[in-house]
Amino acid sequence: MRIDLHKQEIFANRHNGPSQKEISEMLQTVGVKSLDELIDQTIPENIRSNKPLISPVSKSEQDYISDLRVTAQKNKVFNSFIGQGYYDCLVPAVIQRNVLENPGWYTAYTPYQAEIAQGRLEALINFQTMVSDLTGMEIANGSLLDEGTAAAEAMGMFYASRKGDKKKIANRFLVNHKVFPQTIDVLKTRAESIGIQLEIVDIDKDQILEPDVFGVYFQYPDGSGEIRNRRGLCEACAEANVFVAVGSDLMALVLNEPPGSWGVDAVVGTSQRFGVPLGYGGPHAAFFATKESFKRAVPGRIIGASKDAEGKDAYRMALQTREQHIKRERATSNICTAQVLLAVISSMYAVYHGPHGLRKIALKIHGLAKSTSDALGKMSIDQLNQNYFDTLRFKSSDPSKLKDLSENAGVNFRFLLDDEVAISFDETHGPEDAELVISIIAKSENAEATSLSSEIEIEEKDLRKVDFLEHPVFNSFHSEHEMLRYIKRLENKDLSLVHSMISLGSCTMKLNATTEMVPVTWPEFGGIHPFAPDSQTMGYAEMIGELHDWLAEITGFHSVSFQPNSGAQGEFAGLMVIRAYHHHRQDFERNVVLIPSSAHGTNPASAVMAGMKVVIVKCDDNGNIDVADLREKVAEIAASLSALMVTYPSTHGVFEESITEICEIIHQNGGQVYMDGANLNAQVGLTSPGLIGADVCHLNLHKTFCIPHGGGGPGMGPIGVAEHLTPFLPGTSEKSIAAISAAPYGSAGILPISHAYVSMMGGEGLMEATRIAILNANYMGKKLEDHYPILYRGSQGRNAHEMIIDCREFKKTGVEVEDIAKRLMDYGYHAPTVSFPVPGTMMIEPTESETKEELDRFIGVMISIREEIREIASGQFDTENNVLKNSPHTYRAVVSDDWDRPYSREKAAFPLPSLRHNKFWPSVARVDNAYGDRNLVCSCLPIEAFIED
Repeated sequence: MRIDLHKQEIFANRHNGPSQKEISEMLQTVGVKSLDELIDQTIPENIRSNKPLISPVSKSEQDYISDLRVTAQKNKVFNSFIGQGYYDCLVPAVIQRNVLENPGWYTAYTPYQAEIAQGRLEALINFQTMVSDLTGMEIANGSLLDEGTAAAEAMGMFYASRKGDKKKIANRFLVNHKVFPQTIDVLKTRAESIGIQLEIVDIDKDQILEPDVFGVYFQYPDGSGEIRNRRGLCEACAEANVFVAVGSDLMALVLNEPPGSWGVDAVVGTSQRFGVPLGYGGPHAAFFATKESFKRAVPGRIIGASKDAEGKDAYRMALQTREQHIKRERATSNICTAQVLLAVISSMYAVYHGPHGLRKIALKIHGLAKSTSDALGKMSIDQLNQNYFDTLRFKSSDPSKLKDLSENAGVNFRFLLDDEVAISFDETHGPEDAELVISIIAKSENAEATSLSSEIEIEEKDLRKVDFLEHPVFNSFHSEHEMLRYIKRLENKDLSLVHSMISLGSCTMKLNATTEMVPVTWPEFGGIHPFAPDSQTMGYAEMIGELHDWLAEITGFHSVSFQPNSGAQGEFAGLMVIRAYHHHRQDFERNVVLIPSSAHGTNPASAVMAGMKVVIVKCDDNGNIDVADLREKVAEIAASLSALMVTYPSTHGVFEESITEICEIIHQNGGQVYMDGANLNAQVGLTSPGLIGADVCHLNLHKTFCIPHGGGGPGMGPIGVAEHLTPFLPGTSEKSIAAISAAPYGSAGILPISHAYVSMMGGEGLMEATRIAILNANYMGKKLEDHYPILYRGSQGRNAHEMIIDCREFKKTGVEVEDIAKRLMDYGYHAPTVSFPVPGTMMIEPTESETKEELDRFIGVMISIREEIREIASGQFDTENNVLKNSPHTYRAVVSDDWDRPYSREKAAFPLPSLRHNKFWPSVARVDNAYGDRNLVCSCLPIEAFIED
């Protein structure tokens, strides 16, 4: 026996589910002799790549972690006093280990199927309650992407809500000059495209109540740390029909008067300092709170309470859920995601500390700031903020000297204009940090350092009078044991990838390998402020640079921007880059986007956000773009053609053979091709957007490149662009569009996940993953085709990485596709994508990470459900009272003495023998969505319900 000492474990063999033996068996079922033959029948030859991915060379898990340690150590974790909306915090270990690092939480899907998502829905209700209480607003949503985006969404909501004369004449939105600069940059991008005249003003001096003003935005505390009561201003704005949005800080609101008491229309911000690491800018959960009168205009998701079929309280997503998929180009926002995992962490932080613990933390932060301010005063250094929470401001006689001294001491301050310096304290700081700050400043000013006061007196009259977080959930779990049990109790209500395959078409719920997740919580990545000096972020620069080059090669593009922190934001960014390109060429009239009728709803919503007009292109009977209709539409609008948005493989799971012709038609008429990257995982290593002919494509790192869904976020949607569009990417040149997200690299803290995936898979492994994804989908399609019609296939009878099964014929027996989705829960599975892109269908995507055994298990479940439908069709069971209509079945229903259903308890709960030994029980019965919308409750349920639960 020969032993190769250099041979290492191949990570791709762990990531890809099927073994070589299983692959051979599956190929035989599909009817081909090899994977090469299957790929030849699936992907058109004219777009096939004829060269392998040359980088990177795959690494073992151990080698990758060892090498990344070296890279991470190039980041310097300084003691940060920068503030500017980002503050270090202490992540309670019980939350870090049991939520952030727990696959039971981070591999769950968006809670569209409420019955198997009650845990994260309850955590999100806690988040909404926390935000509403602290801001003093009536309702809050389940989080947004970042503070800048939340501010932009408030502006957009106000603009869409103008009435009467304001709707006719008001297009000015005024932003106070003391708003964080990164927020202003995001507001500029959003305002420009939809015709809002954004003006930076001094709201204390300038006239802001003119007839053409529809909204005002300011911060509290402001960007320099000053706290001002603006009740009078808000009342004057209300009188003049001018909307008011306030950017605020939840920790500051623990001590200070809530802006909701002033009658403002919206309060936004970030919950980052409630237990979420800095992560070089993200991911963090933004918050958005408003008046109930705006409930149908709120962007993103609202979690609401309802009742289930047993009359029990239950949660679900309420009102405008997936608004952009319903309203499409009439949607008011393209936000279809949230930052659920991070919102859960922040809500758990509030639960763990409770109101008294939060007040203690806030008082400590403020006390450190006040004692430092007093010490500066004794050194004859004027502290400029009269009222403040955590941030001091003073003039430095020599900022350059102060910067050198502070950095030599491992400390970062914020240096403002006019020689001003700001210092922001946070939860991680103690008296020794304040004394260090004082000594550095004293040395820079050639003064004698004053010692810190051991006790600080704070006037009670200056503190918040309104109680908050009075619900028992925030007052019950302050010991670690009880907190651990509460987290676990919620986790146990949710089905995730730790239980079974989640085969959602278009959403790609693939393996999030543990090694990929490990570096996320390293201090060298988690502890970096997004505005830390470049000299302290060399590790991030190296890692992001490598990932940039790999993604550019994979996509066939010249450059990649990491700013967009969701797929929908990637769409918006890509279209804004195209818009800037046309404008640079003086083609200002090019403002029409062609979008196929089958496209994701975010496509038309993003186009409208980018200031474009939408023209829909038909699809033919096979689900492909109707090329004749495309040519006709292009001919009609050629002079105003800006772009085509196309998903490839198609939204129907097929590699359209006319794709290169489609791209040529657009280019010949002066337009650009935007490729929606939702299905990029069917391209990697076999073809690419650049090779096909696209000019820009967003990459869902939370799909193709293994960042987990986290129950509905974090997401990451960087865009790749061809060389001629590179100068227009954010932050690349004088031609660049303004910011898309608040942080320079979006949610940089989760980029190690994708970096790890690409590095460990290597070029060959990535290509093999794509091939296996296509094999798994075609295998499942072949096994199900005798039971469910497969709606669309390519010219040689093949699907890409996903396929659509048609369930519309079952309506004849009273069975809706929703009934199948709910019945799958009884079998321990999450439903595939329901009624998209075709109503009454299911889109199934098994991904490359599932083994043949798991595929066969799911196939067996689908066949079993098909047999249950046949039983109804044959008259064996009533069309209204049957096992599908009554699903899912809770353990309470099954053990009840009142069982009166026409089928057995065993059929309800254990339709397959294997379920007797491995059963996931839905925690509630079927949820009544209509009841919840009629009786909207978006905060914690009354105490009685909490006690009962």
